Amino acid sequence: MAQVDVVEGCRLPVLRKNQENEDEWPLAEILSVKEIPGRKLYYVHYIDFNKRLDEWVTPDRLDMKKLQFPKKEAKTPTKNGLPGSRPSSPEREVRKSLDLNLQTATAPSRGKTLPTPNGTARRLMASQPGRKRKANCGGTDEDSQDSSDGIPSAPRMTGSLVSDRSHDDIVTRMKNIDCIELGRHRLKPWYFSPYPQELTTLPVLYLCEFCLKYLKSLKCLQRHLTKCNLRHPPGNEIYRKGTISFFEIDGRKNKTYSQNLCLLAKCFLDHKTLYYDTDPFLFYVMTEYDSKGFHIVGYFSKEKESTEDYNVACILTLPPYQRRGYGKLLIEFSYELSKVEGKTGTPEKPLSDLGLLSYRSYWSQTILEILMDLKPDNGERPQITINEISEITSVKKEDVISTLQYLNLINYYKGQYILTLSEDIVDGHERAMQKRHLRIDPKCLHFTPKDWSKRGKW
Repeated sequence: MAQVDVVEGCRLPVLRKNQENEDEWPLAEILSVKEIPGRKLYYVHYIDFNKRLDEWVTPDRLDMKKLQFPKKEAKTPTKNGLPGSRPSSPEREVRKSLDLNLQTATAPSRGKTLPTPNGTARRLMASQPGRKRKANCGGTDEDSQDSSDGIPSAPRMTGSLVSDRSHDDIVTRMKNIDCIELGRHRLKPWYFSPYPQELTTLPVLYLCEFCLKYLKSLKCLQRHLTKCNLRHPPGNEIYRKGTISFFEIDGRKNKTYSQNLCLLAKCFLDHKTLYYDTDPFLFYVMTEYDSKGFHIVGYFSKEKESTEDYNVACILTLPPYQRRGYGKLLIEFSYELSKVEGKTGTPEKPLSDLGLLSYRSYWSQTILEILMDLKPDNGERPQITINEISEITSVKKEDVISTLQYLNLINYYKGQYILTLSEDIVDGHERAMQKRHLRIDPKCLHFTPKDWSKRGKW
């Protein structure tokens, strides 16, 4: 029997280990094939799995019995980088992006508070309905603002640019860096990042952990460190408490650092693509201090002027620091800046899967904290409006509503919207807050917002 060649675009089950370290055979697509002495390797993307799980596999992990060959598509001659035209460079692809019109809910206005029929409510918030119909109180509201889904509208050239998946170049779909050494950490990138081509063949890419300059060898890094005077990110230190500091970096004044930061971040961010012009952005880098200097933990960027109330463009906690509370600290800091600015804010959409989890958790804890602290007024159940929660927290009204729906707190009773906090919700919140040791102290923030509209081209 003749051997069948597996080519790019083929689909077949591929063996991998799941989170319980058990064998499974998910369907995967072959993105690339390469030959090394003695055997072939296949770069696979597991269908319906996150791209960070993509990997090179050996032939023995392929289930050839269920091989599906790629379907031939008719090519139609069109322009502007669509099917049939000459492929664009990654730099051009970066600029072809779509904004998302996100569905938002209408906030109910203030009204009289009513008890729930079964009397199980611990605390209630009531509001007058805008329309007399039952609110959607099912689990996750997939059409709400914190969803990754949206409706494509006109292209935009600002923000961190949402990638247009239909124009993905096969090169940009594959991880191109094997390993990054950053200070005492070795990082395994999750996604493609447009580092110079000649660096992508190296077993390890070395980065200066203070200026983020990339170098091709340990010897080059050691030579660089004798000349690099930085022991912290450039820019102004605007927050310090204990060993945690935040630095504000202007993307125009510190262009090289900002671009190097974007290149590093792109290794771990897939939903947001790199924007080469950093001038319109501010970068807030969180660091941890020890005797050797201020070590980068994570960062977020934001537009100097956002017409859509975005207070975060991209946000990332580096893998060695994940699952330790730093992500929530970054989010909390972004809202503290919004409070000083006197604005409500929201992160730019779509959020990654990990980003969405972090924001939902932060919004839930922040809003429940407000509701739990409400005191009864003259013996009556306490009242608060959506707008008041938004003003206190600087969380945009639509995010407040979607979080209340996600937590399944909103009920409709006798023409009124009421919020019911069950004992399970209260107990779960108290347990979560006991684990949350890292918090932003507003007294340690030294930040004066700038009016960028009066500063010409930033």
